Amino acid sequence: INVVRGGKNVSEKIAELKSKNLQAQKMIRELLVQRGYPEDYLEVKYFCEKCSDTGYVGSEKCNCFKNLIASMTAAEMNKKSHINLCSFNTFDLSMYKGSDPAETEKCRNIMSRVFAYCRDYADNFTTSSDNILMVGRTGLGKTHLSLSIANEVLKKGYNVLYDSTLNYLNQIENEHFGRDTSGRNTLEQLMSADLLILDDLGTEYDKQFYVSTIYNIINTRINRRLPTIISTNLTEAEMLRKYEERIVSRLLAIYKSFGFVGKDIRLIKRQS
Repeated sequence: INVVRGGKNVSEKIAELKSKNLQAQKMIRELLVQRGYPEDYLEVKYFCEKCSDTGYVGSEKCNCFKNLIASMTAAEMNKKSHINLCSFNTFDLSMYKGSDPAETEKCRNIMSRVFAYCRDYADNFTTSSDNILMVGRTGLGKTHLSLSIANEVLKKGYNVLYDSTLNYLNQIENEHFGRDTSGRNTLEQLMSADLLILDDLGTEYDKQFYVSTIYNIINTRINRRLPTIISTNLTEAEMLRKYEERIVSRLLAIYKSFGFVGKDIRLIKRQS
Protein backbone atom coordinates (compact mmCIF):
# COMPACT_ATOMS: atom_id res chain seq x y z
CA ILE A 1 0.00 0.00 0.00
CA ASN A 2 2.80 2.38 0.94
CA VAL A 3 4.52 1.61 -2.38
CA VAL A 4 1.40 2.64 -4.31
CA ARG A 5 0.88 5.73 -2.16
CA GLY A 6 4.44 6.86 -2.82
CA GLY A 7 3.62 7.15 -6.47
CA LYS A 8 7.20 6.89 -7.70
CA ASN A 9 8.83 3.88 -9.39
CA VAL A 10 5.80 1.80 -8.48
CA SER A 11 6.43 -0.94 -11.06
CA GLU A 12 10.06 -1.29 -10.03
CA LYS A 13 9.19 -1.52 -6.35
CA ILE A 14 6.44 -4.09 -7.01
CA ALA A 15 8.91 -6.17 -9.01
CA GLU A 16 11.39 -5.91 -6.15
CA LEU A 17 8.78 -7.03 -3.62
CA LYS A 18 7.81 -9.92 -5.89
CA SER A 19 11.44 -10.98 -6.14
CA LYS A 20 11.88 -10.86 -2.35
CA ASN A 21 8.67 -12.85 -1.91
CA LEU A 22 9.88 -15.54 -4.30
CA GLN A 23 13.22 -15.68 -2.51
CA ALA A 24 11.45 -16.06 0.84
CA GLN A 25 9.32 -18.89 -0.54
CA LYS A 26 12.41 -20.59 -1.91
CA MET A 27 14.13 -20.26 1.48
CA ILE A 28 11.12 -21.78 3.25
CA ARG A 29 11.07 -24.72 0.83
CA GLU A 30 14.78 -25.32 1.35
CA LEU A 31 14.39 -25.21 5.14
CA LEU A 32 11.54 -27.71 4.99
CA VAL A 33 13.60 -30.11 2.90
CA GLN A 34 16.57 -29.72 5.27
CA ARG A 35 14.30 -30.70 8.18
CA GLY A 36 13.05 -33.79 6.31
CA TYR A 37 9.71 -32.43 5.12
CA PRO A 38 8.50 -32.22 1.51
CA GLU A 39 8.91 -28.75 0.06
CA ASP A 40 5.12 -28.34 -0.33
CA TYR A 41 4.47 -29.38 3.28
CA LEU A 42 2.84 -26.04 4.21
CA GLU A 43 0.57 -25.92 1.17
CA VAL A 44 -3.09 -26.75 1.75
CA LYS A 45 -4.03 -29.98 -0.04
CA TYR A 46 -7.67 -30.64 -0.82
CA PHE A 47 -9.21 -34.05 -1.36
CA CYS A 48 -11.47 -32.46 -3.95
CA GLU A 49 -9.89 -29.66 -5.93
CA LYS A 50 -13.21 -28.85 -7.57
CA CYS A 51 -14.88 -27.62 -4.36
CA SER A 52 -11.83 -27.29 -2.06
CA ASP A 53 -13.53 -29.78 0.29
CA THR A 54 -16.47 -27.46 1.00
CA GLY A 55 -18.93 -29.87 -0.61
CA TYR A 56 -20.37 -27.15 -2.81
CA VAL A 57 -19.52 -25.50 -6.11
CA GLY A 58 -21.41 -22.25 -5.90
CA SER A 59 -24.86 -23.20 -4.62
CA GLU A 60 -24.76 -26.73 -6.08
CA LYS A 61 -23.64 -29.88 -4.24
CA CYS A 62 -20.27 -31.08 -5.51
CA ASN A 63 -20.02 -34.63 -6.89
CA CYS A 64 -17.70 -35.56 -4.00
CA PHE A 65 -20.44 -34.60 -1.53
CA LYS A 66 -23.09 -36.50 -3.51
CA ASN A 67 -20.85 -39.58 -3.62
CA LEU A 68 -20.26 -39.39 0.14
CA ILE A 69 -23.99 -39.18 0.82
CA ALA A 70 -24.60 -42.14 -1.51
CA SER A 71 -21.87 -44.24 0.17
CA MET A 72 -23.20 -43.52 3.67
CA THR A 73 -26.74 -44.33 2.56
CA ALA A 74 -25.58 -47.59 0.96
CA ALA A 75 -23.71 -48.59 4.12
CA GLU A 76 -26.85 -47.99 6.18
CA MET A 77 -29.06 -49.92 3.75
CA ASN A 78 -26.61 -52.84 3.57
CA LYS A 79 -26.44 -53.35 7.35
CA LYS A 80 -28.96 -56.19 7.34
CA SER A 81 -27.88 -57.84 4.10
CA HIS A 82 -24.93 -59.91 5.43
CA ILE A 83 -22.87 -58.50 2.60
CA ASN A 84 -19.57 -59.42 4.26
CA LEU A 85 -20.29 -63.13 4.68
CA CYS A 86 -19.05 -64.41 1.31
CA SER A 87 -15.89 -64.20 -0.76
CA PHE A 88 -14.49 -65.88 -3.86
CA ASN A 89 -12.00 -67.71 -1.64
CA THR A 90 -14.80 -69.67 0.04
CA PHE A 91 -16.50 -70.71 -3.19
CA ASP A 92 -15.94 -74.47 -3.48
CA LEU A 93 -16.37 -75.99 -6.94
CA SER A 94 -16.02 -79.51 -5.49
CA MET A 95 -19.49 -79.11 -3.97
CA TYR A 96 -21.08 -79.23 -7.42
CA LYS A 97 -22.24 -82.78 -8.12
CA GLY A 98 -24.39 -84.62 -10.63
CA SER A 99 -26.08 -88.02 -10.55
CA ASP A 100 -22.97 -89.71 -12.02
CA PRO A 101 -19.27 -88.83 -12.63
CA ALA A 102 -19.92 -87.56 -16.18
CA GLU A 103 -22.69 -85.22 -15.02
CA THR A 104 -20.55 -84.08 -12.09
CA GLU A 105 -17.72 -83.15 -14.43
CA LYS A 106 -20.15 -81.30 -16.70
CA CYS A 107 -21.58 -79.35 -13.73
CA ARG A 108 -18.13 -78.37 -12.50
CA ASN A 109 -17.02 -77.26 -15.96
CA ILE A 110 -20.08 -75.03 -16.29
CA MET A 111 -19.72 -73.57 -12.81
CA SER A 112 -15.99 -73.10 -13.25
CA ARG A 113 -16.72 -70.82 -16.20
CA VAL A 114 -19.37 -68.96 -14.23
CA PHE A 115 -16.97 -68.52 -11.31
CA ALA A 116 -14.17 -67.27 -13.60
CA TYR A 117 -16.49 -64.75 -15.24
CA CYS A 118 -17.72 -63.43 -11.87
CA ARG A 119 -14.19 -63.10 -10.52
CA ASP A 120 -13.05 -61.25 -13.64
CA TYR A 121 -16.16 -59.08 -13.47
CA ALA A 122 -15.33 -58.02 -9.91
CA ASP A 123 -11.63 -57.48 -10.67
CA ASN A 124 -12.37 -55.23 -13.65
CA PHE A 125 -15.60 -53.61 -12.51
CA THR A 126 -16.59 -50.17 -13.75
CA THR A 127 -19.97 -48.47 -13.89
CA SER A 128 -20.14 -49.54 -17.54
CA SER A 129 -19.80 -53.26 -16.72
CA ASP A 130 -22.36 -55.78 -17.97
CA ASN A 131 -25.72 -56.56 -16.41
CA ILE A 132 -25.87 -60.14 -15.12
CA LEU A 133 -28.81 -62.52 -14.73
CA MET A 134 -28.12 -65.56 -12.53
CA VAL A 135 -30.69 -68.31 -13.06
CA GLY A 136 -31.02 -71.62 -11.21
CA ARG A 137 -32.65 -73.52 -8.40
CA THR A 138 -32.04 -72.62 -4.79
CA GLY A 139 -28.76 -73.62 -3.15
CA LEU A 140 -26.55 -73.41 -6.23
CA GLY A 141 -24.36 -70.46 -5.22
CA LYS A 142 -26.08 -67.49 -6.85
CA THR A 143 -26.14 -65.51 -3.62
CA HIS A 144 -22.57 -66.54 -2.76
CA LEU A 145 -21.17 -65.25 -6.04
CA SER A 146 -23.32 -62.09 -5.93
CA LEU A 147 -22.02 -61.26 -2.46
CA SER A 148 -18.46 -62.06 -3.50
CA ILE A 149 -18.75 -59.57 -6.36
CA ALA A 150 -20.27 -57.00 -4.00
CA ASN A 151 -17.37 -57.37 -1.55
CA GLU A 152 -14.71 -56.83 -4.20
CA VAL A 153 -16.50 -53.92 -5.84
CA LEU A 154 -17.01 -52.22 -2.46
CA LYS A 155 -13.25 -52.46 -1.83
CA LYS A 156 -12.70 -50.42 -5.00
CA GLY A 157 -14.74 -47.59 -3.50
CA TYR A 158 -17.89 -48.05 -5.56
CA ASN A 159 -21.39 -47.62 -4.16
CA VAL A 160 -23.02 -51.08 -4.01
CA LEU A 161 -26.53 -51.99 -2.85
CA TYR A 162 -27.49 -55.60 -2.12
CA ASP A 163 -30.63 -57.18 -0.69
CA SER A 164 -33.50 -59.44 -1.63
CA THR A 165 -35.94 -58.06 -4.18
CA LEU A 166 -38.79 -58.57 -1.71
CA ASN A 167 -37.12 -56.52 1.04
CA TYR A 168 -36.48 -53.61 -1.31
CA LEU A 169 -40.01 -53.71 -2.73
CA ASN A 170 -41.53 -53.75 0.76
CA GLN A 171 -39.46 -50.70 1.71
CA ILE A 172 -40.34 -48.82 -1.46
CA GLU A 173 -44.04 -49.62 -0.96
CA ASN A 174 -43.95 -48.35 2.62
CA GLU A 175 -42.30 -45.11 1.53
CA HIS A 176 -44.64 -44.65 -1.43
CA PHE A 177 -47.83 -45.05 0.61
CA GLY A 178 -46.60 -43.03 3.59
CA ARG A 179 -46.12 -45.90 6.04
CA ASP A 180 -42.43 -45.03 6.36
CA THR A 181 -41.84 -41.42 7.45
CA SER A 182 -38.04 -41.59 7.63
CA GLY A 183 -37.67 -39.43 4.52
CA ARG A 184 -35.62 -42.06 2.70
CA ASN A 185 -35.98 -42.53 -1.04
CA THR A 186 -35.05 -46.17 -1.53
CA LEU A 187 -36.24 -46.25 -5.12
CA GLU A 188 -33.93 -43.44 -6.21
CA GLN A 189 -31.03 -45.04 -4.32
CA LEU A 190 -31.59 -48.31 -6.18
CA MET A 191 -31.79 -46.57 -9.52
CA SER A 192 -28.58 -44.56 -9.00
CA ALA A 193 -26.21 -46.98 -7.18
CA ASP A 194 -22.97 -47.82 -9.01
CA LEU A 195 -23.92 -51.50 -8.72
CA LEU A 196 -27.31 -52.88 -7.69
CA ILE A 197 -27.71 -56.54 -6.77
CA LEU A 198 -31.28 -57.85 -6.52
CA ASP A 199 -31.41 -61.30 -4.97
CA ASP A 200 -34.27 -63.79 -5.38
CA LEU A 201 -36.32 -62.04 -8.04
CA GLY A 202 -39.65 -63.85 -8.21
CA THR A 203 -40.17 -64.48 -4.49
CA GLU A 204 -42.12 -61.23 -4.08
CA TYR A 205 -45.92 -61.17 -4.00
CA ASP A 206 -47.96 -60.75 -7.17
CA LYS A 207 -48.82 -57.07 -6.96
CA GLN A 208 -49.11 -54.65 -9.85
CA PHE A 209 -47.21 -52.07 -7.79
CA TYR A 210 -44.30 -54.50 -7.45
CA VAL A 211 -44.29 -55.36 -11.15
CA SER A 212 -44.30 -51.67 -12.11
CA THR A 213 -41.51 -50.92 -9.64
CA ILE A 214 -39.35 -53.78 -10.91
CA TYR A 215 -39.77 -52.53 -14.47
CA ASN A 216 -38.96 -48.98 -13.40
CA ILE A 217 -35.74 -50.06 -11.66
CA ILE A 218 -34.57 -52.30 -14.50
CA ASN A 219 -35.43 -49.87 -17.28
CA THR A 220 -34.06 -46.77 -15.54
CA ARG A 221 -30.74 -48.42 -14.78
CA ILE A 222 -30.44 -49.61 -18.39
CA ASN A 223 -31.09 -46.05 -19.59
CA ARG A 224 -28.54 -44.67 -17.12
CA ARG A 225 -26.08 -47.36 -18.23
CA LEU A 226 -25.57 -48.61 -14.68
CA PRO A 227 -24.90 -52.34 -14.07
CA THR A 228 -27.34 -54.58 -12.23
CA ILE A 229 -27.00 -58.18 -11.07
CA ILE A 230 -30.23 -60.13 -10.62
CA SER A 231 -30.61 -63.69 -9.31
CA THR A 232 -33.75 -65.76 -9.66
CA ASN A 233 -35.00 -69.32 -9.16
CA LEU A 234 -37.50 -68.88 -11.99
CA THR A 235 -37.14 -70.48 -15.40
CA GLU A 236 -37.73 -68.42 -18.55
CA ALA A 237 -41.24 -69.85 -18.84
CA GLU A 238 -42.00 -69.01 -15.20
CA MET A 239 -40.71 -65.46 -15.67
CA LEU A 240 -42.98 -65.00 -18.67
CA ARG A 241 -45.98 -66.17 -16.63
CA LYS A 242 -45.17 -63.90 -13.68
CA TYR A 243 -43.98 -60.70 -15.36
CA GLU A 244 -44.86 -58.50 -18.29
CA GLU A 245 -43.06 -59.22 -21.54
CA ARG A 246 -41.30 -55.84 -21.40
CA ILE A 247 -39.51 -56.96 -18.20
CA VAL A 248 -38.56 -60.44 -19.39
CA SER A 249 -37.40 -59.23 -22.81
CA ARG A 250 -34.99 -56.78 -21.16
CA LEU A 251 -33.63 -59.43 -18.83
CA LEU A 252 -33.08 -61.96 -21.61
CA ALA A 253 -31.86 -59.56 -24.30
CA ILE A 254 -29.74 -57.04 -22.38
CA TYR A 255 -28.47 -59.04 -19.39
CA LYS A 256 -25.67 -61.59 -19.67
CA SER A 257 -27.38 -64.78 -18.48
CA PHE A 258 -25.77 -67.65 -16.54
CA GLY A 259 -27.50 -70.91 -15.70
CA PHE A 260 -26.42 -72.39 -12.36
CA VAL A 261 -26.42 -76.20 -12.32
CA GLY A 262 -25.90 -79.07 -9.87
CA LYS A 263 -27.55 -80.25 -6.68
CA ASP A 264 -28.54 -78.11 -3.70
CA ILE A 265 -25.20 -77.40 -1.98
CA ARG A 266 -26.92 -76.69 1.34
CA LEU A 267 -28.39 -80.22 1.37
CA ILE A 268 -25.03 -81.73 0.37
CA LYS A 269 -23.33 -79.93 3.26
CA ARG A 270 -25.94 -81.16 5.72
CA GLN A 271 -25.53 -84.73 4.56
CA SER A 272 -21.73 -84.69 4.71
